[in-house]
Amino acid sequence: MRKLFMTAVMLLALGATAQTYETQYRRPVSDVMQDVAKRFGVKFKFDANVDTAGVVLPYADFRIRPYSLEKTLDNICKYFDWNWWKQHETLYKIKRYEYPRRHEDEGRQMLDYLSTLYSNKAEWEARRDSLRREVRQRLELDAFLDSCVLGKPLLSKIRKHDGYTTQNICIELTPGQHLFGTIYAPVKKKRKSNLSPLTSHLSPLIICPDGHWPMRYRKDEQQRLGTLARMGAVCVDFDLYGWGESEKEVGAEAHHTSRAHVYQAACGYILLDWMLKNRKDIDPERVGVMGGSGGGTHTVLLSLLDERVTASAPVVHLASHFDGGCPCESGKPIQLSAGGTCEPELAAVMAPKPMLIVSDGGDWTSSVPTLEFPYLQRIYGFYGAKEQVRNVHLPNERHDFGKNKRNAVYDFFIDVFHLDRSMLDEDKVTIEPDHELKSLYK
Repeated sequence: MRKLFMTAVMLLALGATAQTYETQYRRPVSDVMQDVAKRFGVKFKFDANVDTAGVVLPYADFRIRPYSLEKTLDNICKYFDWNWWKQHETLYKIKRYEYPRRHEDEGRQMLDYLSTLYSNKAEWEARRDSLRREVRQRLELDAFLDSCVLGKPLLSKIRKHDGYTTQNICIELTPGQHLFGTIYAPVKKKRKSNLSPLTSHLSPLIICPDGHWPMRYRKDEQQRLGTLARMGAVCVDFDLYGWGESEKEVGAEAHHTSRAHVYQAACGYILLDWMLKNRKDIDPERVGVMGGSGGGTHTVLLSLLDERVTASAPVVHLASHFDGGCPCESGKPIQLSAGGTCEPELAAVMAPKPMLIVSDGGDWTSSVPTLEFPYLQRIYGFYGAKEQVRNVHLPNERHDFGKNKRNAVYDFFIDVFHLDRSMLDEDKVTIEPDHELKSLYK
């Protein structure tokens, strides 16, 4: 009797897992992934939000392509709204689908498609104008600006350093919510310059959106802005929405909302406008934007939104297959503009004005020299200005705003804004404590 019972249990178990049409050839996905790993000699790392426990995959073995691991992963992952990412030759990470992130080959296909839309300057400029108009609409920038109160800025006392000064600026944008930033300005003295006598006494302006590194008060940001100021530029950075002093007003979670996207875009736009209209030491013909990572996203965006920008330097950001993974970069659907676009096309709106792309081998910008940069050169070529777009690629570096990236930015702005290279010395920059760079919430 016991033997008959055990036989029945075994038959039931076999029936539950039988590979038949009636059972849709189901198998536990964890078992399938183990088989795939063994077949192709790789390992899988599952992101925290991917749970395979008890998950069953229909038509499991039919999804395997013996000639292609990645096609196999496509067939498995898309059923669950997952995606795969190659970490190195034998390790793949499985994650939930991310709308702003794609594979490099998809970026290549996108740029190939976009390139079919324009073959000359006139066709490109028609596309460019559509992008400018629709990005602004999808961002809802004008509605946001209409809601702003823009009270009189609160300016701190000027703090003097070696060759430059710092001064905090605080502007109420919407009731109870402020823009918090710091102005780094050169100490005026007679400098050699190849500019005309009418403008040689004025300083270029560089707006500096911040990335997702620890706050804008960190050492490398102060070094970068202080050094540019020592060389003759007026630089302004500002808090991310929900970070720094802004967190005190709206909370940290506010950063992970679509409002952060338009709020940060508006901060750069309003600062640029205020600086040009209210400071007499700014040269309106030399207006730059420069930022890294998420700050690179907003560098591209501000360069597109405001035609007064004359030079742009997005750092460790630009890729055809990544739009920026934070809602402060992709919370509004601007990538759907003009039938679909991507960051290199949005950056190309700058053509033929000078632009520097800094990339590295340790993040998504590793494709820039062979993919995004040639695309941008083609657009600049419509103006006979290929030399106006530059790429500094650091193949052995990773995602940061380290010294070599800062040096690339210095070289660029020395060239295009005629800054004083003799004042380039990061060791002369005073690293101020956090509270000195704050306006309201010290």
